[in-house]
Amino acid sequence: MKSDTLSDTMRIKEELIAQITKKSKTEYLISFWYSNKRYRYSNGKAIGLDLSPNIFPINERLRQAEVLCSAFTMSIREGWRPIQLEAEVSISSIADKSLKRKLKLDYSASYKKDLAYAKRLWDEYLSKKRLCERPIDDLSVEHIRDFIYEFTPSPASMANLKRNISALLKEELESNGVVLNFSRIKLPKTPQQLHKPIPDIGALLSDINAFNGNLHLCCLMTYTMLLRPHREVRCLSFGDFDKDFTQVSLSGAKVKSKRNRVLPVPEVVRVEVLKRFTGSRKDNVFTLTEKPYNRDYFKTLWSRYKRQSNLLEQDQTLYSFRHTGAIRVFEKTGSLQKLQQVMGHSDMKVSLTYLRGLEVKQLDVEDLPEL
Repeated sequence: MKSDTLSDTMRIKEELIAQITKKSKTEYLISFWYSNKRYRYSNGKAIGLDLSPNIFPINERLRQAEVLCSAFTMSIREGWRPIQLEAEVSISSIADKSLKRKLKLDYSASYKKDLAYAKRLWDEYLSKKRLCERPIDDLSVEHIRDFIYEFTPSPASMANLKRNISALLKEELESNGVVLNFSRIKLPKTPQQLHKPIPDIGALLSDINAFNGNLHLCCLMTYTMLLRPHREVRCLSFGDFDKDFTQVSLSGAKVKSKRNRVLPVPEVVRVEVLKRFTGSRKDNVFTLTEKPYNRDYFKTLWSRYKRQSNLLEQDQTLYSFRHTGAIRVFEKTGSLQKLQQVMGHSDMKVSLTYLRGLEVKQLDVEDLPEL
Protein backbone atom coordinates (compact mmCIF):
# COMPACT_ATOMS: atom_id res chain seq x y z
CA MET A 1 0.00 0.00 0.00
CA LYS A 2 2.87 2.29 0.92
CA SER A 3 4.63 1.59 -2.39
CA ASP A 4 1.45 2.41 -4.31
CA THR A 5 1.20 5.76 -2.55
CA LEU A 6 4.86 6.49 -3.32
CA SER A 7 4.31 5.57 -6.97
CA ASP A 8 1.29 7.91 -7.16
CA THR A 9 3.29 10.68 -5.56
CA MET A 10 6.14 10.27 -8.07
CA ARG A 11 3.69 10.31 -10.96
CA ILE A 12 2.00 13.47 -9.67
CA LYS A 13 5.36 15.20 -9.28
CA GLU A 14 6.31 14.31 -12.86
CA GLU A 15 3.12 15.70 -14.35
CA LEU A 16 3.24 19.06 -16.12
CA ILE A 17 7.04 19.18 -16.02
CA ALA A 18 8.17 19.95 -19.55
CA GLN A 19 11.28 18.14 -20.72
CA ILE A 20 13.25 17.95 -23.94
CA THR A 21 13.17 14.49 -25.54
CA LYS A 22 14.56 13.24 -28.82
CA LYS A 23 12.35 12.33 -31.76
CA SER A 24 15.41 11.19 -33.73
CA LYS A 25 19.15 11.80 -33.63
CA THR A 26 18.69 15.38 -34.83
CA GLU A 27 15.08 16.25 -33.94
CA TYR A 28 13.59 17.27 -30.61
CA LEU A 29 10.22 17.22 -28.87
CA ILE A 30 8.85 18.82 -25.71
CA SER A 31 7.23 16.13 -23.55
CA PHE A 32 5.27 16.05 -20.29
CA TRP A 33 2.53 14.05 -18.56
CA TYR A 34 -0.90 15.37 -17.71
CA SER A 35 -3.83 13.37 -16.24
CA ASN A 36 -1.98 10.12 -16.83
CA LYS A 37 -1.43 10.91 -20.50
CA ARG A 38 1.81 11.84 -22.20
CA TYR A 39 1.86 14.90 -24.48
CA ARG A 40 4.59 15.64 -27.02
CA TYR A 41 4.99 18.81 -29.08
CA SER A 42 7.41 19.58 -31.92
CA ASN A 43 6.47 23.28 -32.00
CA GLY A 44 4.82 26.01 -29.99
CA LYS A 45 1.55 26.20 -31.88
CA ALA A 46 -0.44 24.86 -28.91
CA ILE A 47 0.69 27.76 -26.69
CA GLY A 48 0.46 30.42 -29.39
CA LEU A 49 4.20 30.54 -30.11
CA ASP A 50 5.57 30.43 -33.66
CA LEU A 51 8.63 28.31 -32.95
CA SER A 52 9.62 24.99 -34.55
CA PRO A 53 13.12 23.94 -33.44
CA ASN A 54 13.44 21.14 -35.99
CA ILE A 55 13.36 23.47 -38.99
CA PHE A 56 16.53 25.25 -37.80
CA PRO A 57 20.05 24.14 -38.81
CA ILE A 58 21.03 21.03 -36.82
CA ASN A 59 23.55 22.82 -34.62
CA GLU A 60 20.87 25.34 -33.51
CA ARG A 61 18.02 22.93 -32.80
CA LEU A 62 18.85 22.04 -29.22
CA ARG A 63 19.09 25.71 -28.22
CA GLN A 64 15.74 26.43 -29.88
CA ALA A 65 14.24 23.35 -28.16
CA GLU A 66 15.43 24.75 -24.81
CA VAL A 67 13.65 28.02 -25.60
CA LEU A 68 10.48 26.12 -26.50
CA CYS A 69 10.72 24.04 -23.34
CA SER A 70 11.00 27.19 -21.22
CA ALA A 71 7.97 28.65 -23.03
CA PHE A 72 5.89 25.54 -22.23
CA THR A 73 7.04 25.69 -18.60
CA MET A 74 5.95 29.34 -18.32
CA SER A 75 2.60 28.63 -19.98
CA ILE A 76 1.93 25.70 -17.62
CA ARG A 77 2.74 27.89 -14.61
CA GLU A 78 0.28 30.49 -15.90
CA GLY A 79 -2.49 27.88 -16.06
CA TRP A 80 -2.31 26.55 -19.61
CA ARG A 81 -3.28 22.90 -20.02
CA PRO A 82 -3.43 20.68 -23.13
CA ILE A 83 -6.92 20.18 -24.53
CA GLN A 84 -7.75 16.58 -23.74
CA LEU A 85 -10.99 16.55 -25.69
CA GLU A 86 -9.14 17.09 -28.95
CA ALA A 87 -8.60 13.80 -30.75
CA GLU A 88 -5.00 12.90 -31.39
CA VAL A 89 -4.22 13.02 -35.12
CA SER A 90 -2.99 9.65 -36.33
CA ILE A 91 -0.31 9.12 -38.96
CA SER A 92 -2.65 7.23 -41.29
CA SER A 93 -5.32 9.96 -41.21
CA ILE A 94 -2.97 12.59 -42.67
CA ALA A 95 -2.66 10.97 -46.12
CA ASP A 96 -6.38 10.10 -46.13
CA LYS A 97 -7.40 13.71 -45.62
CA SER A 98 -4.87 15.05 -48.12
CA LEU A 99 -5.83 12.62 -50.88
CA LYS A 100 -9.54 13.35 -50.56
CA ARG A 101 -8.86 17.06 -50.89
CA LYS A 102 -6.49 16.73 -53.86
CA LEU A 103 -8.85 14.44 -55.77
CA LYS A 104 -11.37 17.29 -55.81
CA LEU A 105 -8.90 19.75 -57.35
CA ASP A 106 -8.20 20.37 -61.03
CA TYR A 107 -5.21 18.06 -61.37
CA SER A 108 -4.64 15.72 -64.29
CA ALA A 109 -6.13 12.23 -64.11
CA SER A 110 -2.67 10.67 -64.27
CA TYR A 111 -1.42 12.76 -61.31
CA LYS A 112 -4.46 11.81 -59.22
CA LYS A 113 -3.85 8.18 -60.11
CA ASP A 114 -0.21 8.47 -58.98
CA LEU A 115 -1.27 10.04 -55.68
CA ALA A 116 -3.80 7.27 -55.04
CA TYR A 117 -1.15 4.65 -55.78
CA ALA A 118 1.32 6.30 -53.40
CA LYS A 119 -1.40 6.36 -50.75
CA ARG A 120 -2.02 2.60 -51.14
CA LEU A 121 1.70 1.87 -50.74
CA TRP A 122 1.90 4.20 -47.74
CA ASP A 123 -1.02 2.42 -46.04
CA GLU A 124 0.72 -0.90 -46.63
CA TYR A 125 3.94 0.41 -45.11
CA LEU A 126 2.19 1.88 -42.04
CA SER A 127 0.33 -1.38 -41.44
CA LYS A 128 3.52 -3.41 -41.76
CA LYS A 129 5.37 -1.14 -39.31
CA ARG A 130 2.34 -0.82 -36.98
CA LEU A 131 2.32 2.94 -37.33
CA CYS A 132 -1.27 3.52 -38.47
CA GLU A 133 -2.72 4.74 -35.17
CA ARG A 134 0.44 6.32 -33.82
CA PRO A 135 0.31 10.12 -33.33
CA ILE A 136 1.85 12.25 -36.06
CA ASP A 137 4.62 13.43 -33.71
CA ASP A 138 6.00 9.88 -33.92
CA LEU A 139 6.52 10.18 -37.67
CA SER A 140 10.09 10.94 -38.75
CA VAL A 141 12.00 11.60 -41.94
CA GLU A 142 13.62 8.19 -41.47
CA HIS A 143 10.20 6.55 -41.82
CA ILE A 144 9.63 8.35 -45.13
CA ARG A 145 13.07 7.36 -46.40
CA ASP A 146 12.56 3.70 -45.44
CA PHE A 147 9.18 3.71 -47.17
CA ILE A 148 10.60 5.09 -50.43
CA TYR A 149 13.52 2.65 -50.53
CA GLU A 150 11.32 -0.33 -49.66
CA PHE A 151 8.67 0.21 -52.32
CA THR A 152 10.64 1.42 -55.35
CA PRO A 153 13.02 -0.54 -57.59
CA SER A 154 14.72 2.27 -59.51
CA PRO A 155 16.01 5.85 -59.04
CA ALA A 156 13.31 7.22 -61.32
CA SER A 157 10.49 5.56 -59.38
CA MET A 158 12.10 6.65 -56.10
CA ALA A 159 12.00 10.28 -57.19
CA ASN A 160 8.35 9.96 -58.27
CA LEU A 161 7.29 8.29 -55.02
CA LYS A 162 9.15 10.89 -52.93
CA ARG A 163 7.42 13.67 -54.84
CA ASN A 164 3.98 12.09 -54.44
CA ILE A 165 4.26 11.14 -50.76
CA SER A 166 5.59 14.62 -50.04
CA ALA A 167 2.52 16.09 -51.77
CA LEU A 168 0.28 13.91 -49.60
CA LEU A 169 1.97 14.47 -46.24
CA LYS A 170 3.98 17.69 -46.05
CA GLU A 171 1.24 20.31 -46.08
CA GLU A 172 -1.11 18.36 -43.82
CA LEU A 173 1.66 17.64 -41.31
CA GLU A 174 2.69 21.29 -41.16
CA SER A 175 -0.92 22.41 -40.68
CA ASN A 176 -0.92 20.16 -37.60
CA GLY A 177 2.35 21.55 -36.30
CA VAL A 178 4.73 18.82 -37.47
CA VAL A 179 7.55 19.94 -39.75
CA LEU A 180 9.58 17.27 -41.55
CA ASN A 181 12.52 18.21 -43.74
CA PHE A 182 11.94 16.08 -46.83
CA SER A 183 15.12 17.48 -48.41
CA ARG A 184 17.09 15.30 -46.00
CA ILE A 185 15.96 12.27 -47.99
CA LYS A 186 18.79 11.77 -50.46
CA LEU A 187 18.08 9.50 -53.42
CA PRO A 188 20.25 8.10 -56.21
CA LYS A 189 20.43 10.42 -59.18
CA THR A 190 17.99 9.68 -61.97
CA PRO A 191 19.54 9.39 -65.44
CA GLN A 192 18.17 12.23 -67.55
CA GLN A 193 15.89 11.13 -70.37
CA LEU A 194 17.14 12.41 -73.70
CA HIS A 195 14.63 13.57 -76.31
CA LYS A 196 16.96 13.69 -79.29
CA PRO A 197 16.30 16.60 -81.68
CA ILE A 198 15.04 15.75 -85.16
CA PRO A 199 17.34 16.93 -87.98
CA ASP A 200 14.94 16.44 -90.93
CA ILE A 201 11.51 17.45 -89.65
CA GLY A 202 9.93 17.60 -93.10
CA ALA A 203 10.79 14.02 -94.07
CA LEU A 204 9.63 12.62 -90.74
CA LEU A 205 6.33 14.54 -90.80
CA SER A 206 5.61 13.32 -94.34
CA ASP A 207 6.21 9.73 -93.26
CA ILE A 208 3.95 10.16 -90.20
CA ASN A 209 1.23 11.72 -92.38
CA ALA A 210 1.22 8.60 -94.54
CA PHE A 211 0.83 6.51 -91.38
CA ASN A 212 -1.93 8.47 -89.58
CA GLY A 213 -3.43 11.92 -90.13
CA ASN A 214 -4.23 12.58 -86.45
CA LEU A 215 -0.70 11.75 -85.37
CA HIS A 216 0.66 13.97 -88.15
CA LEU A 217 -1.39 16.98 -87.01
CA CYS A 218 -0.39 16.33 -83.39
CA CYS A 219 3.32 16.30 -84.31
CA LEU A 220 2.88 19.36 -86.52
CA MET A 221 1.29 21.35 -83.67
CA THR A 222 3.85 20.07 -81.17
CA TYR A 223 6.71 21.29 -83.39
CA THR A 224 5.38 24.54 -84.85
CA MET A 225 3.35 25.75 -81.83
CA LEU A 226 5.27 23.95 -79.06
CA LEU A 227 2.08 22.60 -77.53
CA ARG A 228 2.28 19.58 -75.24
CA PRO A 229 0.85 16.62 -77.17
CA HIS A 230 -0.95 14.57 -74.53
CA ARG A 231 -3.19 17.29 -73.12
CA GLU A 232 -2.89 20.65 -74.85
CA VAL A 233 -3.03 19.14 -78.36
CA ARG A 234 -5.29 16.17 -77.65
CA CYS A 235 -7.98 18.29 -75.99
CA LEU A 236 -8.04 21.09 -78.59
CA SER A 237 -11.48 22.05 -79.81
CA PHE A 238 -12.31 24.30 -82.75
CA GLY A 239 -13.60 26.79 -80.19
CA ASP A 240 -10.05 27.31 -78.91
CA PHE A 241 -9.26 29.05 -82.22
CA ASP A 242 -10.36 32.56 -83.11
CA LYS A 243 -12.90 33.11 -85.91
CA ASP A 244 -10.36 33.01 -88.74
CA PHE A 245 -8.21 30.27 -87.17
CA THR A 246 -5.07 32.41 -86.98
CA GLN A 247 -4.78 32.32 -83.18
CA VAL A 248 -5.39 29.73 -80.47
CA SER A 249 -6.20 30.65 -76.86
CA LEU A 250 -5.94 28.09 -74.07
CA SER A 251 -7.21 28.76 -70.56
CA GLY A 252 -5.08 27.82 -67.56
CA ALA A 253 -7.29 24.76 -66.99
CA LYS A 254 -5.93 23.24 -70.23
CA VAL A 255 -2.26 24.10 -69.64
CA LYS A 256 0.26 22.33 -67.41
CA SER A 257 1.58 25.60 -65.94
CA LYS A 258 -2.03 26.71 -65.19
CA ARG A 259 -1.34 29.95 -67.07
CA ASN A 260 -3.33 31.13 -70.07
CA ARG A 261 -1.55 30.57 -73.39
CA VAL A 262 -2.25 32.57 -76.54
CA LEU A 263 -0.35 31.50 -79.66
CA PRO A 264 -0.37 32.37 -83.36
CA VAL A 265 -1.36 29.53 -85.67
CA PRO A 266 1.13 28.84 -88.48
CA GLU A 267 -0.45 28.67 -91.92
CA VAL A 268 0.52 25.01 -92.35
CA VAL A 269 -1.49 24.16 -89.19
CA ARG A 270 -4.36 26.49 -90.10
CA VAL A 271 -4.84 24.71 -93.45
CA GLU A 272 -4.99 21.29 -91.77
CA VAL A 273 -7.44 22.44 -89.09
CA LEU A 274 -9.77 24.10 -91.63
CA LYS A 275 -9.93 20.83 -93.59
CA ARG A 276 -11.45 19.20 -90.51
CA PHE A 277 -13.84 21.97 -89.45
CA THR A 278 -17.46 21.00 -90.01
CA GLY A 279 -19.07 24.05 -88.42
CA SER A 280 -19.37 23.06 -84.75
CA ARG A 281 -17.04 25.02 -82.48
CA LYS A 282 -17.65 22.58 -79.65
CA ASP A 283 -16.13 19.64 -81.54
CA ASN A 284 -12.69 18.28 -80.75
CA VAL A 285 -10.17 18.78 -83.58
CA PHE A 286 -9.32 15.06 -83.70
CA THR A 287 -12.51 13.16 -82.80
CA LEU A 288 -14.85 15.66 -84.51
CA THR A 289 -17.19 15.14 -81.55
CA GLU A 290 -17.44 17.04 -78.27
CA LYS A 291 -15.46 14.35 -76.42
CA PRO A 292 -11.67 14.06 -76.92
CA TYR A 293 -9.75 10.80 -77.22
CA ASN A 294 -8.47 9.14 -74.03
CA ARG A 295 -5.21 10.44 -72.55
CA ASP A 296 -3.15 7.55 -73.95
CA TYR A 297 -4.37 8.03 -77.52
CA PHE A 298 -1.28 9.70 -78.99
CA LYS A 299 1.05 7.62 -76.84
CA THR A 300 -0.45 4.46 -78.37
CA LEU A 301 -0.33 5.87 -81.91
CA TRP A 302 3.31 6.86 -81.49
CA SER A 303 4.25 3.38 -80.23
CA ARG A 304 2.61 1.82 -83.28
CA TYR A 305 4.35 4.22 -85.64
CA LYS A 306 7.70 3.70 -83.94
CA ARG A 307 7.53 -0.07 -84.46
CA GLN A 308 7.20 0.27 -88.23
CA SER A 309 9.29 3.40 -88.86
CA ASN A 310 12.67 3.36 -90.61
CA LEU A 311 13.28 7.08 -90.05
CA LEU A 312 13.27 7.36 -86.27
CA GLU A 313 16.59 7.36 -84.46
CA GLN A 314 17.25 6.17 -80.93
CA ASP A 315 15.96 8.56 -78.22
CA GLN A 316 13.62 10.35 -80.62
CA THR A 317 10.18 10.55 -79.00
CA LEU A 318 6.89 12.33 -79.55
CA TYR A 319 8.23 15.11 -77.31
CA SER A 320 11.26 15.45 -79.59
CA PHE A 321 9.06 17.61 -81.87
CA ARG A 322 8.50 20.08 -79.03
CA HIS A 323 12.15 19.97 -78.01
CA THR A 324 13.32 20.51 -81.58
CA GLY A 325 10.93 23.43 -81.88
CA ALA A 326 12.39 24.89 -78.67
CA ILE A 327 15.89 24.74 -80.13
CA ARG A 328 14.76 26.43 -83.33
CA VAL A 329 13.07 29.26 -81.38
CA PHE A 330 16.16 29.87 -79.26
CA GLU A 331 18.54 29.69 -82.22
CA LYS A 332 16.33 32.09 -84.14
CA THR A 333 15.69 34.66 -81.38
CA GLY A 334 18.49 34.14 -78.86
CA SER A 335 15.94 35.08 -76.19
CA LEU A 336 15.11 32.90 -73.23
CA GLN A 337 12.20 35.21 -72.45
CA LYS A 338 10.54 34.48 -75.79
CA LEU A 339 11.31 30.78 -75.39
CA GLN A 340 9.66 30.76 -71.98
CA GLN A 341 6.56 32.43 -73.36
CA VAL A 342 6.13 30.15 -76.35
CA MET A 343 6.88 27.00 -74.30
CA GLY A 344 4.36 27.97 -71.62
CA HIS A 345 6.89 27.52 -68.80
CA SER A 346 5.95 29.08 -65.46
CA ASP A 347 9.60 29.91 -64.67
CA MET A 348 12.39 31.02 -66.99
CA LYS A 349 14.81 28.71 -65.18
CA VAL A 350 12.72 25.78 -66.44
CA SER A 351 13.45 26.93 -69.98
CA LEU A 352 17.14 27.20 -69.09
CA THR A 353 17.18 23.62 -67.80
CA TYR A 354 15.28 22.56 -70.91
CA LEU A 355 18.04 23.79 -73.22
CA ARG A 356 20.78 22.26 -71.08
CA GLY A 357 19.09 18.89 -71.35
CA LEU A 358 19.09 19.25 -75.13
CA GLU A 359 22.85 19.95 -75.15
CA VAL A 360 22.38 23.49 -76.48
CA LYS A 361 25.12 26.04 -75.71
CA GLN A 362 25.51 26.14 -71.92
CA LEU A 363 23.93 29.08 -70.11
CA ASP A 364 24.10 30.36 -66.56
CA VAL A 365 21.56 32.23 -64.46
CA GLU A 366 23.38 35.51 -65.03
CA ASP A 367 22.88 34.98 -68.77
CA LEU A 368 19.10 35.26 -68.38
CA PRO A 369 17.66 38.32 -70.12
CA GLU A 370 16.58 41.08 -67.76
CA LEU A 371 12.89 41.88 -67.60
